[in-house]
Amino acid sequence: MTQTTETERFSSVDQLDPKQFIIIKGAKVHNLKGIDVAIPRNKLVVLTGLSGSGKSSLAFDTLFAEGQRMYVESLSSYARQFLGRMEKPEVEYIKGVSPAIAIEQKVSTRNPRSTVGTSTEIYDYLKLLFARSGTTYSPVSGHEVRRDTVTDVVNFMYAYEAGQRVMIMAPLRIREDRTLPYELNILLQKGYTRIVADGRVVQIEDILENEELRVKNEEYNSEYASLLTDHASLASLEILVDRGTVLYDDNGNPDEDNQYRFSDSVQTAFSEGEGTCRVDVVGKESRVFSDKFELDGIIFEEPSVNLFTFNNPYGACRRCDGFGKVLGIDPDLVVPDKNLSVFEGAIAPWRSEKMSEEFLKPLLKNGIRFDFPIHRPYKDLTPAEQELLWTGNKYFDGINSFFAFVESQTFKVQYRVMLSRYRGKTTCPECRGSRLRKDAGYVKVGGKSITDLVLLPLTHVTAFFKDLELPAHQQQVANRILIEIRNRLDYMERVGLGYLTLNRLTNTLSGGEYQRIKLATSLGSALVGSMYILDEPSIGLHPRDTQRLVSVLETLRDMGNTVIVVEHEEEVMRAADQLIDIGPDAGSLGGHLMFQGTWQDIKELGARSEERGVADAGPPVRSAKTDASATPHSSLLAPNSFKNSHTIDFLTGRETVPVPTFRRKATSFIELKGARENNLKSVDVRFPLNTLTVVTGVSGSGKSTLIRKVLFPALMRQRGEGTEEAGKFDSLGGSLDRISSVEMIDQNPIGKSSRSNPVTYIKAYDYLRQVMADQPVSKSRGYKPSHFSFNVDGGRCEVCQGEGEVKIEMQFMADIYLKCEGCGGKRFKQEVLEVTLHDKNISGILDMTVDEAIEFFRKVDNKMADKLQPLQDVGLGYIGLGQSANTLSGGEAQRVKLASFLGKGNPNKGSTLFIFDEPTTGLHFHDIRKLLSAINALVDQGDSVIIIEHNMEVIKNADHIIDIGPEGGETGGYITFTGTPEEMVKLDDSNHTARYLKGKV
Repeated sequence: MTQTTETERFSSVDQLDPKQFIIIKGAKVHNLKGIDVAIPRNKLVVLTGLSGSGKSSLAFDTLFAEGQRMYVESLSSYARQFLGRMEKPEVEYIKGVSPAIAIEQKVSTRNPRSTVGTSTEIYDYLKLLFARSGTTYSPVSGHEVRRDTVTDVVNFMYAYEAGQRVMIMAPLRIREDRTLPYELNILLQKGYTRIVADGRVVQIEDILENEELRVKNEEYNSEYASLLTDHASLASLEILVDRGTVLYDDNGNPDEDNQYRFSDSVQTAFSEGEGTCRVDVVGKESRVFSDKFELDGIIFEEPSVNLFTFNNPYGACRRCDGFGKVLGIDPDLVVPDKNLSVFEGAIAPWRSEKMSEEFLKPLLKNGIRFDFPIHRPYKDLTPAEQELLWTGNKYFDGINSFFAFVESQTFKVQYRVMLSRYRGKTTCPECRGSRLRKDAGYVKVGGKSITDLVLLPLTHVTAFFKDLELPAHQQQVANRILIEIRNRLDYMERVGLGYLTLNRLTNTLSGGEYQRIKLATSLGSALVGSMYILDEPSIGLHPRDTQRLVSVLETLRDMGNTVIVVEHEEEVMRAADQLIDIGPDAGSLGGHLMFQGTWQDIKELGARSEERGVADAGPPVRSAKTDASATPHSSLLAPNSFKNSHTIDFLTGRETVPVPTFRRKATSFIELKGARENNLKSVDVRFPLNTLTVVTGVSGSGKSTLIRKVLFPALMRQRGEGTEEAGKFDSLGGSLDRISSVEMIDQNPIGKSSRSNPVTYIKAYDYLRQVMADQPVSKSRGYKPSHFSFNVDGGRCEVCQGEGEVKIEMQFMADIYLKCEGCGGKRFKQEVLEVTLHDKNISGILDMTVDEAIEFFRKVDNKMADKLQPLQDVGLGYIGLGQSANTLSGGEAQRVKLASFLGKGNPNKGSTLFIFDEPTTGLHFHDIRKLLSAINALVDQGDSVIIIEHNMEVIKNADHIIDIGPEGGETGGYITFTGTPEEMVKLDDSNHTARYLKGKV
């Protein structure tokens, strides 16, 4: 851009109103080239551009960092001492910043007690609902458990006509250290004169007088005397608290004085009977009332919030302490091969001669007596028959009895070894994994307990609450709570997470899932006037779900918030009110504002380029100077800059990701049979070798389960390298001998240490150190390659141990990192830095980007340039050679792993199976083209590639597609299609992947 253009744009940005725009002037963070951006308030703004062009630097490191810093500055000095020191971003000024909320990809919690329910706050409202409106039912009779009140008892008596005689009684409780005569004397002192024995009213004084006669050996009544000695009679004695007649006034209402008298008597009876009283309607019926919360001989806990809180000792399951898992007998280890029958030895611990004789033989011998199919495979047995194997019956001891016997013999080492062989982490049988104490499940709302709800997919929970109708009183209590629950469930559905359960652990979610949970939670909090900054929320979403995500973002905007999204997904770009493109390329070649405008501007641009040709295509003519209220438009930029905008080129169709001219045909396969982990419906799948295979399907359909939980661990175990337990499947076969190595290239960090970096990961640093040690100065001083390592003593700076910075631990405050004074952040001793290669020392080389380093080494050492070339081939030319691995994003880390295999160092070249989990994460169209080229290079050298992917550009490049669906969660898990993209587009629109692929092939 020319200087005049920059000056013109500066003056126009200065004139804008901060009440209408968030204005950033002169942003120079990382690779940003002093750019000015005005973001309109309360709009959906999408920041796009190549990977590494500066999008995140603008959104997170400039805008969000300033928002956070301004918030911290507003706190008291006392509060600020507990927070980390926040540096001001390198920018002239930022005006009009709203309170900033960043929703990033990282799963920031590793807490084993954090679940989807607690993260979204839905569980908090569920606890309130069940505590306030829940009804407790007895597990014995199924009847409602409730306290009887005085009003209930009085209403029972007044259900009869006037003149009906009633008696109010309380059980006579005799204390342990007292006799009956002593207790009767106390009753007389309290004013009671009668007790009821075996349905007969008896005067207390008569019993006491009779006892005195008996003691004096005078004539006494033996019937009364037996009352004092017969334990059965003692247990049935009752105090007659009151007796009277049901009376009504002239209007047919209960007589007020009579009603008060009965109420007092019932209250007294409850007190004397320790919560129990009996009312006898003479000649009609008798009923026992209790003001205790009990039924069927069970005392129940009254519903309270703590009863439904698994993070509280009061509500946590007694067996698993609220974790949902226990160390128990793992059924999959006991019956490892479900294809075998009991006769063939399906039950692994009963295969030995001794155990077979004691436990298996009785079952085989007597199975015919109770019609048990001993020759039928275990997987084909009914649930009742499988349960019978565990519980046993009178003819044989079940598996549970067997393990009880083994546990009783653990003083013998062989039994301890046997027990450990079949132990594993299993779902707690008492709480079914819900983490709550058993009696929390007795409380129900609408016929379901909280335990039932947390184990259901959110789609089913949403349907339950949609149809839930409560009695009038409960509805009044629960109305506000139900609104919150329904809203939050609706947001979870709309962000495409209906397949999750509320009980799912947060630390098992992917970055994309966690981000969308935080997005749904933000919607539930109903904040307004805030600035939400999101980092690629569409990651992990099928295009079908992306449309629903867009509607969520629009809802967040319509509530009165500014929503800024860093995104590469075309669907999200189309929905944006403003599109801001940073570029033109990555790293030092990026950081310019290439385009700002609406989707309509891009369409006009595309139309003009078609009319006049690409060479002279310019932006739509519109000036912010003539319309001060308008967003500063692309006319404020140099017109020719559009020639370099890869985003605009792809959106207008000038650039495309080409469809391959032919599809590779497979000659050999791996065959996986009976995969049934999570929601997979016992599917059989064939994976072709030496081809590019893409596994697709809507979010939650079972793609990751099939590949990451079943296929990959099964292949690793088959090769004797697996540590991770494979998901459930029947068999793995096919051309397994054609694979000598299996590599999972996912988005886990390549290293968490600041010492790990891309150049060490791809094994290029070893060669670089050798090159530096071969320089004349090194030879004359006796420097070895180790002198150029910052991980060992020798050449590294000893002040910072080769870190480049020193950590100062601050008591009660965040640690501070300062540039090392010994080396000035260069990591090496001064004498080592004197060794140069064409005027570049080791620190200067590590500070170069991959692109700069390749250009440098092409002139100096071609072998080193070749070692770095794979990083450039996968689109990572912008990252620094010595950049710390912990600063790389998940997508960048994944591509560094890919680059390490593209080099010449892979010993299993040509026979490796690569598995990629969404490699397009964080990738622009332009970078996807580079990535596909790199992946195809692997296939061309004889390797096999399986990719889990939603991106249509990758799917259309597949040789073979495996589509799983048709929906997510319980309604997924089926193989809906296998074949080429050309065959897939012939399917009807009921297949979601086919519907979106049609526009691409």
